[in-house]
Amino acid sequence: MDVLIWLGTGVSLVGLAGLVWCIVRVWKTRKAGLSEEALRAELQKVVPLNTGALLLSVMGLMLVVLGIALG
Repeated sequence: MDVLIWLGTGVSLVGLAGLVWCIVRVWKTRKAGLSEEALRAELQKVVPLNTGALLLSVMGLMLVVLGIALG
């Protein structure tokens, strides 16, 4: 079950990296001084990526818990 723990850790780290990337992208977009409409359009592009990264993190943590429970 060690494989599940390490696999889950890797998946969680990829998801965490995606979340950090989304934060940085939104931060740069807000500092760019765009108009309200342009800012909204850019933020709408980030939302699906943010949701996917969050899903990866959760699934990775589920794998870690499953590996611990079975091991």
